[in-house]
Amino acid sequence: MAQLRAFANEQHQQEALHGHGHGGDSDSNKKARAGLCGVLRERKVVELARAKRRLVEVPYTATLANAANALLAGRVSAVTVAAPPGHWIGAGGSLIVESDPATGAARKHYIGMVNMLDILTHIAETGHDDDDDASAVKDGGGSPPVDLDRRMSVPVSSVIGHSLEGLTLWTLHPNTSLLDCMETFSKGVHRALVPLESSADNVVAVELVESAPVYRMLTQMDVVRFLRAHGAELGGVLSRTVRELGAASEAVLAVASRTKVIEAIRTMRAASLTAVPVVDAPMDAYILQDGRGKKVVETFSATDLRDCPVAQLRSWLGASVAEFKDKVAEYRRDGSRPLDAAAGVQSPDEGDTNTAVEAGTGNEEEPPRPREMVTCSFQSTLGEVIEKAAASHVHRLWVVDGEGEEEGLLRGVVSLTDVLRVVREAALGEDRELHDIVSS
Repeated sequence: MAQLRAFANEQHQQEALHGHGHGGDSDSNKKARAGLCGVLRERKVVELARAKRRLVEVPYTATLANAANALLAGRVSAVTVAAPPGHWIGAGGSLIVESDPATGAARKHYIGMVNMLDILTHIAETGHDDDDDASAVKDGGGSPPVDLDRRMSVPVSSVIGHSLEGLTLWTLHPNTSLLDCMETFSKGVHRALVPLESSADNVVAVELVESAPVYRMLTQMDVVRFLRAHGAELGGVLSRTVRELGAASEAVLAVASRTKVIEAIRTMRAASLTAVPVVDAPMDAYILQDGRGKKVVETFSATDLRDCPVAQLRSWLGASVAEFKDKVAEYRRDGSRPLDAAAGVQSPDEGDTNTAVEAGTGNEEEPPRPREMVTCSFQSTLGEVIEKAAASHVHRLWVVDGEGEEEGLLRGVVSLTDVLRVVREAALGEDRELHDIVSS
C-alpha cells in the first residue's frame, strides 16, 4: 500500500513559517497564512471526502463479467475489490481494513482496484493464447471467440496488477491538507481512500496504519472542483495561461479512427495510457504514433470501454475506434444500464450524495456526457481549463491550434495531474514570497 508521508524537516519549516508552537507575532502569522498556499494548507481532505457516496465495490470472488457490469451499473471508472481480512493479500500487502463501527473488529480488507481497461487488457492479452479466437476478435467478423465467456468468468482478483494504479492503493489521513494531497495527485495518483474518522485526530499527513469503519474515495477531480468553487481565493494563478505555467505536455500519442478497439487496448496498455486522442490522419491502424500536427476528432478512453455492455463485448471489440464510439454514443442515448442487483455491485445507500462527480478518474458516479471534443489552446488561462474540465467531466483537455482548415491540429495535452501540479507550484512560490516579506 502506498501512503502519504510528511517529512519532518518540511513540517518544522512550515511550523516556523506560520508560528505554530513558537509564539510568533500574530500579525506576521496572518500575513503568512494569507494567499493560495494558506487556503490549501488550512483545508483538509476529510472535508471533501464527507460529501462522497459510499464506495462501489465487488468481492474478490466476483467474475470479470460481474465487475464489468458493476462499473456500468454504478457509472464508475473503477471498483474497489474487497476480501475477508487476511484471506488474500493484494495491492502490495494493503493494510486498508474496514472495521465494524460498533466492535472495532476487522470485517473487510481492500486488496486492490480494477477498471474496464484492466478487464479488456486481460482479454486482449489472453487472446494471443488462441490464434483463431484472437483473429475472430481482431477482424470483427466470423464467429465470436468461443472462450470469451471463460475469460470473463475468472475471478476479478486475477487481474489486479494489470495497471500500477490498480495494484497500488493510496490512503490519506483525514487531516491531510489539500496542499499535501495535491503533492500526491500531482505525481499522477488519480484517487485515494480517506477514512472519515481516525484515532489519530491531531496528526497531520501521517502514514495511515489503523483500520477505519468508513472510507470514501477522493479523486483529482474533487480537488479540481474545489479550486473551481474557490476561484476568488486563489489569486492570480487562474488568470495565467497554459503556456506561461508550463501546464501542457507536448508529448501526445494518438490512434487513427480506423484502429480496431482491441488493438487500441493493447497499445494503450503497453504505453500505460487510459485515454488517447483519435486523429483523422493516415496512420498505422495498430500502432500508437505521435499525434502532434494531426487533426483530433475525438477521445478514446477507459470510460468509453466502461460503457461497453458485456453482452456486446464480442462484436464491439472487433469494431474500429470510430465505430465503437458511435455504438457507445447510441447506447448512452438509450439510457440502457443493467440493474445493480444483476451486476453484483454493492449500491450506495439511498440518500447518499456525490457532489463531486467525475469522468474517468475515480470511484464515483459519472453523469452521461455529450459526444464532443473538449479542447484548449496554449493561450487558454488555467481558470478556463479548470472550468472546462469540471463542467464537462473530463480528465484531460487536448491542446489544439490553427485556423480555418488547419483548426483543431493537436499540439499537446493538459491533464488534471498537470493542473494540480502547477497550482501547487504557484502556491508554494507565493508562500516563499510571503515568507521573504515577513522575514524582512
